[in-house]
Amino acid sequence: MADPLAPDDFYEFSQPTDVAVSPSGQRVAITVDEFDAQEDERLSSIFVVPADGSREPYRLTRASAASAPTWSPDGSRLAVLAARETDLGRKVDREPAESETAAAEEEDGESDADDAPDDTEGGNDDPEAEPKSQVWVFDLDRGGDARQVTDREEGVREFDWGPDGERIVISARDPTEEQAEELETRREGGPIEIERLQHKADGVGWLDEVKTYLFVVDVDTGEERRLDEAYGAGASEPLAGLQPAWSQGGIAFVTNRTERPDDSMALDLFLVDPEATEPDIEQLTDGDLFVRELAWGPNGQQIAFVAGPPRNWYRPRRIYVADTRDGTVESRTDSLDRTVARQGNPSWLDDEHVLAAFADEGWTRFVRASTADEPERVFEWLPRDRTIGQFDHGGGTVALTISDPEDGIDVYAMPVSALEAGQGDADPTSRLTTLNEGLLEDAVLPTVERVEYENDDGQTVEGITYLPPAFDADETHTSNNGGAEESGEVAANGLPLVVSIHGGPMSYDAPEFRFDLAYLVGQGYAVFKPNYRGSTSYGRDFSEALRGSRGELETDDVTSGVAELVDRGWVNPDRTFITGFSYGGITTAHVLTRVESFAGGAAEHGIYDFYSNFGTDDNHLWHEDEFGLPWEETDTYRDISSLTDVDNIDTPLLITAGENDWRCPPTQAEQLYVSVKKQGVPAKLVIYQDEHHAITDPDRAIHRIETIADWFDEHDPDAGRNES
Repeated sequence: MADPLAPDDFYEFSQPTDVAVSPSGQRVAITVDEFDAQEDERLSSIFVVPADGSREPYRLTRASAASAPTWSPDGSRLAVLAARETDLGRKVDREPAESETAAAEEEDGESDADDAPDDTEGGNDDPEAEPKSQVWVFDLDRGGDARQVTDREEGVREFDWGPDGERIVISARDPTEEQAEELETRREGGPIEIERLQHKADGVGWLDEVKTYLFVVDVDTGEERRLDEAYGAGASEPLAGLQPAWSQGGIAFVTNRTERPDDSMALDLFLVDPEATEPDIEQLTDGDLFVRELAWGPNGQQIAFVAGPPRNWYRPRRIYVADTRDGTVESRTDSLDRTVARQGNPSWLDDEHVLAAFADEGWTRFVRASTADEPERVFEWLPRDRTIGQFDHGGGTVALTISDPEDGIDVYAMPVSALEAGQGDADPTSRLTTLNEGLLEDAVLPTVERVEYENDDGQTVEGITYLPPAFDADETHTSNNGGAEESGEVAANGLPLVVSIHGGPMSYDAPEFRFDLAYLVGQGYAVFKPNYRGSTSYGRDFSEALRGSRGELETDDVTSGVAELVDRGWVNPDRTFITGFSYGGITTAHVLTRVESFAGGAAEHGIYDFYSNFGTDDNHLWHEDEFGLPWEETDTYRDISSLTDVDNIDTPLLITAGENDWRCPPTQAEQLYVSVKKQGVPAKLVIYQDEHHAITDPDRAIHRIETIADWFDEHDPDAGRNES
């Protein structure tokens, strides 16, 4: 008999987060998130597996977190980013003097010494400090442990192999001596002094003036050379990075060179020749794009990338191709009216075709873009109750993660020819992992139904509904009094419902496995995830309809969806609950100011007073673009804030926040909490210490799941909800 997942089962859950195919297409490197219950840590590990699935994945890393697996051009070595203790061989072999480049910088008044921009402890030479992320290389032909390649005091953020396989390019912070002294003062508890407009970034901390540069590093010797003109700048850079990509045509990267970089979300594409005596940069885009996910073509003359408007993120992100021979930059996916998915990084199949993952009507699927023809949807075999996650291509092999609500998330591989597979064909994939087989094989897992309905404006909206496996949606029907007749083990008055609203809002829900959703379904709930107006994957008009407004359209789309489920007899109208994280928390509060039908709510990590929020988060440019400046558009800022109508809330409300959340600051949660508590509304405030916008600590993630379920249970008018 299947058992519901328990909260502590989260420690046993493993999730693949990245895949990298070797140049030959014969091996796949996989990054997997794992959890250490004893240390209460989230770790990422690297595995390698044959692309034909002939052997089980081989664990490559154990001792520390590792990420960004990247194959050398000949496929014999695998480089990763890892925060490990300094390589013993490097300690023994390292010369006491720094490289000639570093010595020259020291004469110019610059130094490599520094610490992170927040309050973390010092560099690798500090015996009490946590190790910084460096590049390590595994020689898979000869075996053995990884060898440390870089030793940056600030750590390494990104890297890529050079085409010769003898060098890598890295991005790393490089403070001057004066900046290093200022950062040391911060570390010792001194004042934080900032003159930047973009003064903070969620998960990064208080910002500073230290520049991040590209460096070319010799893999064997560790000697490095800084590319002085290739540095990061702009409001987006702290989170987006420089994203270096190296090919025969040079090193491509992104940065901002506008007059006021911190007042611009733009990231432009640049090119630098690392072989030049005095490398200079060439700008390939002109300030009207937010560029990311760079991929050189096989000929070393074309660069594919993902881009959209710097500020209006409701518009679709497209696949562009820049040709370094004539400087042209063209979008190759305009005709789709669909956006590149969150993990839709482009990968060249040949000189003319680029594979990418697109968001297409509540689904992530493959699109093949062309340098000459119109883009086309491919891999029609993929069922609409599964969705694609990460993917990569190399040597004629495509590796991808597939998320299945009833089967978890795993890594698969297939030949490029399988992209032509259609519905009804045999499964063209080889399954490479069974990461959660022991956890999920006897667990209660949801079935999924797509639900289309009309909102009050007569527009069609789609939601994804997760249902307990014992519930037969086809047999359940609406009775004369609006209730549901009994179906199997489901009570005649329908299931209890949790409406779970996605963040963004420029995002979307697709059928996928998520631990928290599976847990709620195991407790007897149906879970409804509406793709309300503002969601991507349904075209520009649907997404951009929300631009410049807050509250009204989303509320309509949420409540209309609940009404549809009630009309179908699937859910009990007296036992509905609502929650959402980030923008989902914003929408949860707006819904509760407008309707009284929910038995309980949980607003997580949201913004409830946009006027007081302005300048306290890291999103001031976004809010200025949509709503103007608060001192000029005061009425607008009040109108879009749920706190303005907080006297209408009488639903028991759980409110959560991250202590160090600088996307949706915790003061917003405090305002909402005090406002409803003053009115006598049952309310509870939960602050997750040491957490930013996302909750990463496994103990706190488990606490979140339990607390939301307990809150709904406490305010469920039917105490026997799981006894039906």
